[in-house]
Amino acid sequence: MPPTTPENFRERAEWAASRTLTRYLPHKVEREDRADGTILLRSGYGLPEYVRCTGDWLHRWADEAPYRLAVAERDGPGWRNVTYADLLRFVRRTASALLARGMGADDCIVIMSGNGVDHLILSLAAQYVGVPVVPLAEQYSLIPEAHARLTYVLDKVRPRMAFVDDAARYAKALVLPELQGVEMVAGRVAKVGRDLTPMADFLSHDLHPGLEAAHAAVGPDTLAKIMFTSGSSSDPKGVLTTHRMLCVNQAQMSAVMPYLSDAPPRITDWLPWNHVFGGSHNVNMMLAHGGTLHVDSGKPTGRGFAETLANRDAYPGTLAFNVPVGYAMIADRLQQDRALRHRLLKDLDLIFYAGASLPQDVWDRIERAMIEVRGGLPMMASSWGLTETAPACVMVYEPIGRSGVIGVPLPGVELKLIPDDDMRCEIRVRGPNVMPGYYQDPERTAKAFDEEGFFITGDAVRFVDPLDMNRGLIFDGRVSEDFKLETGTWVQAGNLRMNVLKSLAGLVQDVVICGHDRGEVGLFVFPPPGTATEDNTTRGAVTDDGLKARIEERLRQLNAGVTGSAKRITRAIILAEPPSVEGHEITDKGSLNINKILTRRADLLERLYDNEDPALIRV
Repeated sequence: MPPTTPENFRERAEWAASRTLTRYLPHKVEREDRADGTILLRSGYGLPEYVRCTGDWLHRWADEAPYRLAVAERDGPGWRNVTYADLLRFVRRTASALLARGMGADDCIVIMSGNGVDHLILSLAAQYVGVPVVPLAEQYSLIPEAHARLTYVLDKVRPRMAFVDDAARYAKALVLPELQGVEMVAGRVAKVGRDLTPMADFLSHDLHPGLEAAHAAVGPDTLAKIMFTSGSSSDPKGVLTTHRMLCVNQAQMSAVMPYLSDAPPRITDWLPWNHVFGGSHNVNMMLAHGGTLHVDSGKPTGRGFAETLANRDAYPGTLAFNVPVGYAMIADRLQQDRALRHRLLKDLDLIFYAGASLPQDVWDRIERAMIEVRGGLPMMASSWGLTETAPACVMVYEPIGRSGVIGVPLPGVELKLIPDDDMRCEIRVRGPNVMPGYYQDPERTAKAFDEEGFFITGDAVRFVDPLDMNRGLIFDGRVSEDFKLETGTWVQAGNLRMNVLKSLAGLVQDVVICGHDRGEVGLFVFPPPGTATEDNTTRGAVTDDGLKARIEERLRQLNAGVTGSAKRITRAIILAEPPSVEGHEITDKGSLNINKILTRRADLLERLYDNEDPALIRV
């Protein structure tokens, strides 16, 4: 088994490299140091050619592998299967229906429901003839309290068309005033108080005489999507996503991940398509390499995990994508079920996580299971990027043997690192996968780029080894989430949060670092589901003495190894209410909306700094 100390990077990396079964390239980084201390990093590998538009992928695989399964979804007791030949045929007929309505680059289609075959066909059809799509989080339409987000986007983009997979399920949203006069397309129609166009009409539409010319006019600069950010600190911003961004990003990853081209990848995935990780990174990885995508209708939640596990068990795949909580749930099941271990792991070339750092103990458990099943490891990797970067900019593509590393720049990407006194670096990025700007928002667009054209991400990183760039970078939180105590001392909230989560593993679901303009750093604690009960909850806080004592003990152990007020947690309070989707306390990416939590729970923030409050944990 690997060296037991995760921080012993070289030993763990060498151990992993000796056991990795997946074909890989070594990290290769070029560094430039400027007189002002700024560091520029570039890939040592060149950027390969990339296709003109997403439609080129469809034509290639419909020609080379017409009967290969492209995409599938659950359909009653079985699956609805679409081959590459079928996919191209459906896309061209649906694109013809759009042209018959006179739609073009000045129009857009809002997609209000989640992942599905019809969703994919309509998106690719719109891109095929240069009509941008706007994929939205399905909770905007399903949860009445979240309709404000939906109406904000509808008012912003003024769509010609909207789509849902099931009219009955989305009935309340379909009659919103903002959708009057908008053609509503539905995969399954129902009586909902307005006219609907069946998606089946699009799939059987006659080919339009202008189809070939419309497709030929689509190029790298054509707008493919408007992807709205989660709006964690302000109103959602519409990211202009071009065909170049989507196509070049797949070429960048193909250049350093040779196994993607060794055999068609197979993916079973739940990650939402309104988010860039699921909708651009994963879906396009399948399309670019002629792979197969099984749409997973489950999620790594209490209700959805059984479904996602059943789907992955039926179609394990060669590439696995998930968020850390999803891998933690899978690791638990792998530990319990030897047969399941073999079915899920036997063909994996890649285990990829994003969204947050994967706990090292989960990483280690998956490694042990892989060694048992295959006698070796797949590539175990992570990446970093944003909606504005299509998304991948930095990626792990060699064995590293530990969690928490986001990797090195991809070919064609240039990083600007601006160090502070603690050798933490603000990271900015420039490259062909970076957006041209925000939709109808010139002021925000201008503020998003520095004088050299680097996108200002607001994120921070550190070097794994400042003397060896090939060891990669570690994500170190959001610069915008940092704050000052009343003494003027800066608190690096993102880094501190990761340390706290590691210390409180098993006792908490998540935490929020508090203390802006206060004298001490405090903690909002979200406990595991089911912790808060009527008997142990008072005015929105959990008063369980046993849990409070365990958290206090762990925090004291954490504090024992640090100096300085910016790294010491002196108080905490356990919140009874979990993060609220309706209250916008969770972003579309599934991360916590820190500003909204602190604002919405201002009374609890005051109680956190009230030394007489009975719910307070004083450390």
